[in-house]
Amino acid sequence: MKKIYLLLLFVQLLFISKTFAQYPKMDKLLYGVAYYDEYMPYERLDQDVQMMKACGINVVRIAESTWSTEEPQDGVFDFTHIDRVLNAMQKAGIHVIIGTPTYAVPTWMVKKHPEILAITPSGQNQYGARQNMDITNKDYRFYAERVIRKIMEHVKDNPAVIGYQVDNETKAYNTAGPNVQALFVNYMKAKYKTLDNINHIFGLDYWSNRINNWDDFPSMIGTINGSLGAEFAKFQRQLVTDYLAWQAAIVREYKRPDQFITQNFDLEWKGFSFGIQPDVDHFAAAKALDIAGIDIYHPSQDNLTGVEISFGGDVARSMKGGKNYLTIETEAQGFPQWTPYPGQLRLQAFSHLASGANMVSYWPWHSIHNSAETYWKGLLSHDFEPNPVYEEAKTIGKDFDRLSAKLINLKKKNDVAILFSNEALSGFKAFGFGWGVRTGYNDVLRQFYDGLYHMNVGCDFVDPTSKNIEDYKLLIVPLLYAAPDSLLQRLNTYVKNGGHIIYTFKTGFADENVKVRTSHQPGIINEACGIYYSQFTDPGNASLKADTWNLKPEDKKLNTWMELITPTTAKVLAYYDHPVWGKYAAITQNNYGKGVATYIGAITTAAVTDKILADEVKAIGLWGDDQQLAWPLVTKQGVNQAGKTVHYYFNYSAHEGAVTYPYGNGKELLSGKNISRGSNLALEPWGVKIVESN
Repeated sequence: MKKIYLLLLFVQLLFISKTFAQYPKMDKLLYGVAYYDEYMPYERLDQDVQMMKACGINVVRIAESTWSTEEPQDGVFDFTHIDRVLNAMQKAGIHVIIGTPTYAVPTWMVKKHPEILAITPSGQNQYGARQNMDITNKDYRFYAERVIRKIMEHVKDNPAVIGYQVDNETKAYNTAGPNVQALFVNYMKAKYKTLDNINHIFGLDYWSNRINNWDDFPSMIGTINGSLGAEFAKFQRQLVTDYLAWQAAIVREYKRPDQFITQNFDLEWKGFSFGIQPDVDHFAAAKALDIAGIDIYHPSQDNLTGVEISFGGDVARSMKGGKNYLTIETEAQGFPQWTPYPGQLRLQAFSHLASGANMVSYWPWHSIHNSAETYWKGLLSHDFEPNPVYEEAKTIGKDFDRLSAKLINLKKKNDVAILFSNEALSGFKAFGFGWGVRTGYNDVLRQFYDGLYHMNVGCDFVDPTSKNIEDYKLLIVPLLYAAPDSLLQRLNTYVKNGGHIIYTFKTGFADENVKVRTSHQPGIINEACGIYYSQFTDPGNASLKADTWNLKPEDKKLNTWMELITPTTAKVLAYYDHPVWGKYAAITQNNYGKGVATYIGAITTAAVTDKILADEVKAIGLWGDDQQLAWPLVTKQGVNQAGKTVHYYFNYSAHEGAVTYPYGNGKELLSGKNISRGSNLALEPWGVKIVESN
């Protein structure tokens, strides 16, 4: 019996070792493009390969968008385009990342199984757009698994293939049809056991929403209950996590040990990559991957700030506990208003590396001549000829190649983290700040992130599942609207043990089921914050009364939301300037145990949050040489694989800039010049310098 038990244990451990992700060893920076031989208006593969080689492109990403070409009819497979590209790239010494083509379904599948098109709150999707299917549909899953296996069988032994991308910018796409509703009921049964629990926890007696029989469980499409709606959103995120793990497990059956699995996660979109993705639990979904991947698109020209590159990179790096990541998609030209000024493409590329990227890849190589993305331009314009952006990309490729050993696998250690929560985001989205207010979770989070970025303070991201929260000296906790008691108690303990924390309004308001706490607000953390409030309002003409920060009148303005705070043990950093509300505190700070908790009770200007951030960075001893610079001069650093510190200096400006180098002697890597402490580094408009210190 013991031998059988040990044998079963060995088999289980072997399964686990093959199922879970292994971080891949990388020894060369990847510089790449997405390439679609299927889209080309005429034969030019050899010419493209020659131009890629001249540009320093060493990896292409293929196949993720072209299921209908790879399987033109049910069960009929044609890998001609994949083979053509693989053969050409192998001969040229260019690596290939193969994407599973499952995010855009072919016409024959929908003709045969129209129910594959997702039913959403707006009705059933129509064919045409990508990502229009129900990722839980059993027929879709059958065809998806079949095409993945056929492709993997076909390409797995090709030496050019270094990795696989599962699906593409995956989300649940609002799928909410009867089959998804049935899955949700099963999920609720497993999690909450009884309807009495559900009715009590989610307050379903309101407006006669009480459910008295499992067969009567209503569709979530019409729910008015914010708690139940947030639970359904969590369930939909779990669908994404499970779906990607399912695909990764299939790919892992075939892939070689030297090949990796990744996914190109995207971010909340506001015309560009902006914030935490509401529809995906990135930290959970990334567990099935070997290496995290990210798509980062951002404004350019006079609106290029670098902050979206930094934000997306910090999120991606944090997905796998600080490990390096791949920038799988970013723009070369993109929208017409994004055509970069000279120097900006270089600035962007090295900015990705400075946040810990081991790959920078453009979408796409060639501009497309018809259909939906015709005017999203690639590295090459529609004429396929060399252009100024392509010529600049050639300089990046050469520098990536010669400096790979110095710049790859950059390790970053930060003492500041932002705690984000998908549950809080969903819960807050159900209620927000009131009717018609567009300010959202990510708007608040980004105000704090941007402030850190502008003062050159490195930042990681953590979520409620993170084991390393206590490792940071400063935590920023924006809009933690919905959270379990255990998390808030953990944060109290963090402060008591010496941590510094900055909370915003609406934190601790509701529990993990988006049920408002009946205690004093802010719930549970009022102990560490030394405050309470029971009323909140629109500021109207109220502003801040704060003399310590030397604020301009316009900096003191408030908008949208204010909590009427009464301190118990906290000191007041700012009161409200208002004939009625003036007796209440707006911003407080409290010593609790060995640490400090700061609470911001209103939506303030960025000037105010910047002052608070700077004070706390100084209080924890992080204000140093890098903070003598401020945006548009940006600096980032990390330790390379040789154990040397690499300092990046960026000028996000159309004007010349200069930096006095404050660290030990080293070498400026782009020019090869020796640099000594106190040297002046001139930064041309949109310029970059990289110093490896000895």
